[in-house]
Amino acid sequence: MSWIWTGMVAISILCALASGRGPEVAAAAVEGTSAAVELALSIAGMLCLWTGVMEVMRQSGLADKLSRMLAPILRRLFSQAARDRETMNAISANVSANLLGLGSAATPLGLEAARRLAGERPGTASDSLCMLVVCNTASIQLIPTTVATVRAAQGCAAPFDILPAVWLASALSVGVGILACKIFARLWRD
Repeated sequence: MSWIWTGMVAISILCALASGRGPEVAAAAVEGTSAAVELALSIAGMLCLWTGVMEVMRQSGLADKLSRMLAPILRRLFSQAARDRETMNAISANVSANLLGLGSAATPLGLEAARRLAGERPGTASDSLCMLVVCNTASIQLIPTTVATVRAAQGCAAPFDILPAVWLASALSVGVGILACKIFARLWRD
C-alpha cells in the first residue's frame, strides 16, 4: 500500500513540474499538512473528552446500568455467548462506545470481545463473532461525535444537524447487517 501512495505522490509532483505548477503544488502541500494537524488536534480533544465521559460512566456505575439495559437485546443477538458474563460485558462496552460515536474507544473493547468470542472455536468465526463484526462495523450511533467534531473543525455552524440522517442510516445498516447474519447463519448450518 505504501508503494501505491508513494507512486501517486511521485506522479503528482512530476505532472505538476511538467505543467509548470510546481509552486502551486508545494503551497497546497504545506496548506494541507497544517489543516491535517489542526483536524487531528480537534479530533484528539474530542476523543479525550468522550473517553473521559466513558470513564466517568464506568466509575459511576452508569456503564453497568447501560449494560443491563442492553442485556436482553445482546443476549438474543449473541446467544452463543450469553452465559459468559465477561464476554457479554465486553460486547456491551463496545456497543455503548459505538452508541456514543466513539469508534476509537470502541475498537479496543471490540477486540477484547472478539478475542473472547474467538476463544470458543479457534480458527473459525462463530456466528456470534460474525454478528459482533457486523454490529461493530455498522454500529448505531446516537451521538456521532467524530463526524460532528470534523464538521465543527471545518467551520460548520450546526455540526449536530445531521442527527436524524445518522440515526436513520445507522439503524438501517445495523438492521440489514443483523438480518444478513441471521440468514447466513441458517444457510451455513443446513
